[in-house]
Amino acid sequence: MKLPKKVTVKEVGPRDGLQNEKERVATEDKIAWIDSLSETGVSYIEVSSFVHPKWIPQLADAAEVLKAIKRKKGVTYAALVPNIRGLDRALEVDVDEVSIFMSASEGHNRSNINKSIEETYPILEEVVKEAKQAGKRVRGYVSTVIACPYDGPVSPSQVRTVADQLFSMGIDELSLGETIGVAVPTQVEQLLDELLLHFDSEKLAMHFHDTRGTALANIVKSLEMGITIFDSSLGGLGGCPYAKGASGNVATDDLVYMLHELGIETGIDFQSLMKSGQLIETALGKQLKSWQMDILRAEGRGEYHE
Repeated sequence: MKLPKKVTVKEVGPRDGLQNEKERVATEDKIAWIDSLSETGVSYIEVSSFVHPKWIPQLADAAEVLKAIKRKKGVTYAALVPNIRGLDRALEVDVDEVSIFMSASEGHNRSNINKSIEETYPILEEVVKEAKQAGKRVRGYVSTVIACPYDGPVSPSQVRTVADQLFSMGIDELSLGETIGVAVPTQVEQLLDELLLHFDSEKLAMHFHDTRGTALANIVKSLEMGITIFDSSLGGLGGCPYAKGASGNVATDDLVYMLHELGIETGIDFQSLMKSGQLIETALGKQLKSWQMDILRAEGRGEYHE
């Protein structure tokens, strides 16, 4: 098995995980959690989203959170931005990196953004242009890269078309979102076979949801194909609105455990990661779904042993 020596794990729990939580999490708890994540060795934290508060009330305090967190040198603090108004708010609090988003499928794009794919491009292009002029890195997200809850299977060529448009706008990196968590490694291979013909592996990240329990298998396939950037959410925090009871992103703790056991460096301290997981679990008042958090609870102690 040919594997990379080092991988970058991007923690998206404070945004992608919390936005799916129905119970409001106190701003001070979010700040404390993000500060604890900063001490784990992760180099990237997606802090929040500057979408209109009526769409995601949970993240209405994005500016307040970004103002209050203790920024650690070497850590990128990013936020999701839907349009130029959201960008203005994000720049006011000096976000490190701007993330834009759209879907590879028409059905999901219309449901999520309320616009067609073609109508979305000029909006995002304006955001990328302004963010770049402000000296910010820009990350693109493309959702439903394998399948769509409305349109069904999504072809690799559909994903490539969207990726072409986003890279032509000037984004620095593209995260490929397996939004509904139904993919298996052969489908991931087909997708990457297409994309790696046209884009450098260093500019692609994988964003797997674990709805069917196949996320880690898909990550191994991605590793074999040269991908070294992965999004994850501590404890598997979050959910999928299209699959009742389903888990959210692949759990950061499960991912880091696997990577370390494979001999791949992440720069993350596992013990600190588990303590951070306990912190947000307490704030939420419910158990997180990752395997590592289950083991920690089963052992009945506050210290995890790999």
